[in-house]
Amino acid sequence: MRMHKIRGLYAVTPDIANTALLCQMVEAALQGGASVVQYRNKVADKNLQFTQAKALLKICQQYQIPLIINDNLMLAKMTGADGVHLGAGDGEVSVARETLGADKIIGVSCYNQILLAVSAAEQGASYVAFGACFASNTKPNAPTTSLALFDEAKQLNIPIVAIGGIDLQNAHLLKAAGANAIAVVNALFGSKNITQTATEFKHLFN
Repeated sequence: MRMHKIRGLYAVTPDIANTALLCQMVEAALQGGASVVQYRNKVADKNLQFTQAKALLKICQQYQIPLIINDNLMLAKMTGADGVHLGAGDGEVSVARETLGADKIIGVSCYNQILLAVSAAEQGASYVAFGACFASNTKPNAPTTSLALFDEAKQLNIPIVAIGGIDLQNAHLLKAAGANAIAVVNALFGSKNITQTATEFKHLFN
């Protein structure tokens, strides 16, 4: 099974309609050391989502970094992306695995619930994600999670991703708590120098 190690900076794309600009921003993050990219665009129509996902996949392949599609199993399959990230109501891990194949990455949002993570791991998830860890502009109403949950989740023996309100000032707390990777949107793509910011996040895990 070909499986990319989920570790370090997990870059999650912002909602941007300009595909060329989006690609430029993602490549800047990859140049700085992002180890995973998740394509997430909640406002684009299906045609734009397909166009953007294909464009980002090409760039990620150049850097040998996996592209994971957020919440859209069929888009992941149609584009040949490296995996999918499932949230609440996005379907079962087993279905995603059967649809995409054994070599694809399947991540699962577990919010602040260890039992969801246990179930996801038992079903064959590649990694689990907990959050929001801190107040988040991307999802202001998301349930918050405690740092203790990351230590508890180590028993699952799969990578643990932290998400929600993470920036350069608090990311070290999550690494210390046991997170293998940190998923970042605004603190990365909203920064003045995306490459430099990505490098600083990367250094936290070196």
